[in-house]
Amino acid sequence: MGIRQIFTLRALTTYALTAIFLVPIAWMISTSVRPPLDYISTSTSLIPSSVTLEHYRDLLQDDLMGKAINSVIVALSTTILALAAAFPAAYALVRLKFPARLDLVFLVFVLLVKLTPPISLAIPLHQVLRTLGLLDTLAGLILVYQVYALPFAIWMLLGFVRDVPVEYEEAALVDGATLQRRLWSIVLPVMAPGLIATSVFVVILSWNEFAYALLFIQSPSKFTLPTYIATLVTEDETFWGQLSAVGFMASLPILVMVSFVQKGLTQGFSGGIK
Repeated sequence: MGIRQIFTLRALTTYALTAIFLVPIAWMISTSVRPPLDYISTSTSLIPSSVTLEHYRDLLQDDLMGKAINSVIVALSTTILALAAAFPAAYALVRLKFPARLDLVFLVFVLLVKLTPPISLAIPLHQVLRTLGLLDTLAGLILVYQVYALPFAIWMLLGFVRDVPVEYEEAALVDGATLQRRLWSIVLPVMAPGLIATSVFVVILSWNEFAYALLFIQSPSKFTLPTYIATLVTEDETFWGQLSAVGFMASLPILVMVSFVQKGLTQGFSGGIK
């Protein structure tokens, strides 16, 4: 088998696997525009017997946009707060020398927090939020999301900080640059692809988080999209059309965001500096 045949086989395999993975997405989009009577049909066709937008209309009338705005606020705020705390922590762990290997102790602690099931922290977090008066608030949700967002961001940024040559900072230090100036003018610009990659993952984690949103938010007006989706599955009925419609609409903001930062995301995955 020649090289051309090998590449052709690889391309066909890639296309076939991509088509298989796209089937659930196509099914979701198809279900979102099916009339309710099609759900009891025995047909497995992806093409609906007729097209209706009633599921999208019902969602908009049920204040779907309000839930989407809540999700955007929580996801973006969680990401900004996590990066603001994770960057100086990652920089200090890489650049500074700690006595008695305290940096290793801190990293082990971060790893333990990251590996701890979030649900196991629900009771202490509930007590903290109740003490602070942040139960049933988006601010409280943003705070508890740091339990998994912050350790993840620290571990992600550690590698990107290590990729920044220390010689750049040493040269700036010789010229009299302060720490703040070195961070702002050298480290952050060089780490930009890494920051973009980390922020994308933290946004996705926050956007899809369900357990904490279910436990700490009770007011329907403050629901995020995952908790709202859960209300579409009841003991008596599952609203398949609305579930598919909200699933499709909830994925669009993430797809748009990734398309805008695709270049920086690719650079971040490839390792930053070349």
